[in-house]
Amino acid sequence: MAAPGDETRHQGDHPKMPRPHLVVRGPHRALSRLRGRRAGLLALVAVLGPGLLAGLSDDDPAGITTYSILGADYGYRLLWVLTLSTVALIVFHDLAARMGVVTGKGLMRLVYERYGTRWTRVALTALVAANVGTICAEFAGVAAGMQVLTGTSRYVSVPLAAAAVSVLVLKGSFRRVEHVLLALSAIFVTYIISGLLAHPDWGATAKGLVVPSMPLTRDGVLVAVATIGTTLAPWGLAFIQSYAVDKRLTVKDLRYERVDVITGAVLTGIIGAFIVIGCAATLHKQGQHIDDASDAAVALQPLAGSAATTLFGLGLVGAALLAAAIVPLSTAYSVAEAFDKNSDLNDSPGEAPLFYGAYAGCALVAVTLVLIPGAPLIPILFLTQALNAVLLLAILPFLRALARDPAVMGNYRIGPATSAATALIIALVGISVVALGVLSIV
Repeated sequence: MAAPGDETRHQGDHPKMPRPHLVVRGPHRALSRLRGRRAGLLALVAVLGPGLLAGLSDDDPAGITTYSILGADYGYRLLWVLTLSTVALIVFHDLAARMGVVTGKGLMRLVYERYGTRWTRVALTALVAANVGTICAEFAGVAAGMQVLTGTSRYVSVPLAAAAVSVLVLKGSFRRVEHVLLALSAIFVTYIISGLLAHPDWGATAKGLVVPSMPLTRDGVLVAVATIGTTLAPWGLAFIQSYAVDKRLTVKDLRYERVDVITGAVLTGIIGAFIVIGCAATLHKQGQHIDDASDAAVALQPLAGSAATTLFGLGLVGAALLAAAIVPLSTAYSVAEAFDKNSDLNDSPGEAPLFYGAYAGCALVAVTLVLIPGAPLIPILFLTQALNAVLLLAILPFLRALARDPAVMGNYRIGPATSAATALIIALVGISVVALGVLSIV
């Protein structure tokens, strides 16, 4: 009687001879594993985008300025605020991306369906206010960067930048827009290299990253609140959810999208940390403060020498263009979703008039505000981020409640651990905002 698997053995074969199918099984398994890894890599590449863009765009001119002020004024002492902000970014970006993938709907649409018109207006008003402030900061970054690079007036550089990013987003296909924006994000490597070559105090860096220490002054709490607001920005939460929907990701993509989210958030934290480290090792050590865009260029001296100003300007403009394209897109998604209108980059302006109108409208308002004669660029870049933290308190509770709702998320709702983590983050943001309010009054 033949043993299992022996059916193909010919009469007269030696019983000790290897069976033909056993000889090739190893290579087949190896080939199968190779194909599996290749398929997994291709699936990951196809999914990449929402997490990377939402994360890296947090290192915009407002973020660069905020992190520069943090390092210049407080050295390594407040790096732990960036550590906690990055953890919060991972938690909430993962939550928002999961909601977009599972429901196929953006944040504002879900708020409308679950809580009605009144609460949708509250959430949308907070989000649009935060976004317009941040878009102002992006165009202020363009103005500051071009002023550093070429001395070009803001009245020339800002309208040209607004026109360029608008044409890219409004006329480009989804895939083309994504590729251009991801390419722009490569500019951030200049800040990592600069931080490494600044010869920082790595012991003080390690301590600052994990040991909480807070000066109980208005300015100290303000820079901490601004760091939270620029890292965990309201626009990013709405953008990553809507972008995951626009990219047509499905639940089978969730594990790859989590890699995308974590990678984007961790890179955001690393880039921000090296900006702080570079400024701590140069500006703080020399007792210098950030009064205008060229002051922060001193932090790049270890890398570029006399060309530090030029390199800083390039980084600022590149980051500004990336974020100036994405933040209005977040606003356009949210406005269209709140009114149940088309919100797809592959639609034409005629097919999605509210979506494209909201994009153009908020960009136009921001450009107009930045072009007001005498508008202070550095305060615009910095103080709008503190406003972001305040307005987070009108956005984060909706995200948490929707993510916990089985009627919305089904089996993909968040569990007790994530629920507790999100509650703690909201509480910490609230405490920091209240502390800033109290110290501002006293």
